[in-house]
Amino acid sequence: MTIDSYYMDISPPVRAVNLCLAALNLEVNRKEINLFNRENLEPAFIQLNPQHTIPTIVDDGFVLWDSHAINAYLVSKYAKDDSLYPKDIQKRAIIDQRLHFEGSVLFTHGVRCFLPLFFGLSKTIPEDQRSQTDQYYEMVDKFLEGNTWIAGDQLTIADFSYISTLSGLSVLIYLQQIFTGVEKYRNISTYMDRCKEIMKDYDTANQQGVDKYVGILKNILQSE
Repeated sequence: MTIDSYYMDISPPVRAVNLCLAALNLEVNRKEINLFNRENLEPAFIQLNPQHTIPTIVDDGFVLWDSHAINAYLVSKYAKDDSLYPKDIQKRAIIDQRLHFEGSVLFTHGVRCFLPLFFGLSKTIPEDQRSQTDQYYEMVDKFLEGNTWIAGDQLTIADFSYISTLSGLSVLIYLQQIFTGVEKYRNISTYMDRCKEIMKDYDTANQQGVDKYVGILKNILQSE
C-alpha cells in the first residue's frame, strides 16, 4: 500500500523524510499540512497525531511522527540492506548520537533563530543566538573532520537530517551576516556540496523546500 505523508516542504524534518523516501524509492501519497493556516490543529489531524507535528506518516494503518523515528522505521522495513542505519551496535550508536544532537541542538537552535523574525518580534537574530550559531557550526565541522559523512564513511539517515537543517540555517546565516559564510567551515561546505551531488532527488526532496523557506524569510526581512 502507498504511504501517506503529511508534510510542508519548508520544514527541515519533512525534507529529511523526503530524502529518505527518495533514497528508498518509495511511492507516497503526499498530503500538505499548511502550518501558517494552522491546519495541523484541525481535529482530524490531531486525532491522527495528538502532537500535531509534521512530518507524519501512515503506513498501512500504522501512524508515526518525528522525522528521526520515521526514517529509522522506513529503512528498517523497506531498505534492501542496513547501510543507511547499520545493525552494528557501535555504528548505530554514532548515528543515534548525531541524530540527538541535530534534533535537540542544531534544529532547535534554527527554530529559535527563525521564530523572532517570523513573528515580527525582531529584524535580526538575537545576539546570544548568533554566538551560539558559530559554536554549533564549529562542533558539526569537527564531526566531519576525517569523515565523508556526518557519522563516518557512509551515507546514513543522520545525513538526511543534517543536510535538511544545515541547508536552511546556512541561508539564514548568510542573510543575517552572522559570519562570513559556511565557507568559514570547510568541512561543512564540502559536505553540503557532497550531499547535493550524491543524494537522490536532492532538488525536489530538499532544495525546493529550502527555496520556499528563503522566499518567506526574505519577505519578512524586507517588510516594513
